[in-house]
Amino acid sequence: MTTMARTYREVIGLTGPLLPVLSFLARLPTATVQFGSVLLVARTSGSLTAAGLTGGALALGQVACGPLVGRLADRHGQRAVVLAFSLGNALAIAALVVGALTALPTPVLALLGAATGATVPLIGPLGRARLVALARRAHAPDTTVSTALSFESTLDEISFVLGPALVGLAAVLAHPAHALAGAALLVAACGTGFALHPTATTAGPRKAPTARAARRDPTARAARPRMPPSLHALRLALALQGAMFGACQAGITALTGRLGQADQAGLVYAAMGVMSAVAGLSMAAVPARVGLGTRRRAATTAAFALSLPLLWADSLGALYAAVTVLGVAYAPHLITVFGLTERAAPPTRLAEAMAWATSALVGGQALAVAGTGRLAEAYGPAAAFGTASLAAALACALALTARPTSYTPDSETTDHARVASGG
Repeated sequence: MTTMARTYREVIGLTGPLLPVLSFLARLPTATVQFGSVLLVARTSGSLTAAGLTGGALALGQVACGPLVGRLADRHGQRAVVLAFSLGNALAIAALVVGALTALPTPVLALLGAATGATVPLIGPLGRARLVALARRAHAPDTTVSTALSFESTLDEISFVLGPALVGLAAVLAHPAHALAGAALLVAACGTGFALHPTATTAGPRKAPTARAARRDPTARAARPRMPPSLHALRLALALQGAMFGACQAGITALTGRLGQADQAGLVYAAMGVMSAVAGLSMAAVPARVGLGTRRRAATTAAFALSLPLLWADSLGALYAAVTVLGVAYAPHLITVFGLTERAAPPTRLAEAMAWATSALVGGQALAVAGTGRLAEAYGPAAAFGTASLAAALACALALTARPTSYTPDSETTDHARVASGG
């Protein structure tokens, strides 16, 4: 425990205590708006279809434009990009709230939802890229980089537990619009703080070579190197993890509704998220000799095995137990795949790689929620939980067969320049 605490102190020492606070508060609106938009439109329009279309458009906007945000950050630096998108996202959220309260037509609400998703400033992926860049610049060991990714993933987990809880509380005490209005203010204020923090220049763009230098040295044109093909398998792994979580969400909603305890669904999600966050923080205690490949295989095998009890859950107690235990495998796989992504991506395109990874995760979750929700309605909660187990099984098979490789600067000009990631 002492070693783990020391490692986390090293991570915080890279940024100072203010940046993690700004980073957490700036990413909280993303989780709040995702759930809050559905509740808001459902309450103001009385239509679950309109609410679903708005929420789906929001997720689609984030998935489609997320990689663009990362690419812009790599090219122009995080400061200007995060500042512009934070303010744009605040305006989009405000427009969505006004549109819902004034009963605009469903297609208009869906467009506002898409704009809200498209302008998400992606604090999570950019925070990872920034922290990794700080660690590499300080010549920190790989254990510190791994702990930095664990820390960032834990912030994500906590935000996605706390965000829906705050929306639910606002819906009970007042109106979902209050939660979304607070999210708009938070992303404007803390997103701006994240953008203006002195560390924003750490992960900035690198100067491109001149035309004369490119002619003299053909390798100089690789200022924007290609993404290695191995990254596609990592994105697929995250999409499968998102599908597993989305299917679990649909199953949890269906089972709690069938048991007459629909209001417990949010608490069940929270139980999974809290356990996942604890497991994520504990990853710093895993010995460095246990490679990322080994960690990934262990996490996906555990996820598949621990998802199976959900198929037989028929009471609230059994559901709580199964979901809480399953949370143990969620963050370790997420952290490991982000770690492999960091090693496989060109340093000059790290923010874009992290953004693609996040889009894959969000996209897989959104598709699974939409598809397995219908399955659960037609065939019961076990159908959704079965889909979650299938996604976990496919992620496990991918982990057992795929071997991501580490990026090396000369990989653009040689066929043997990649080094396998350990484990």
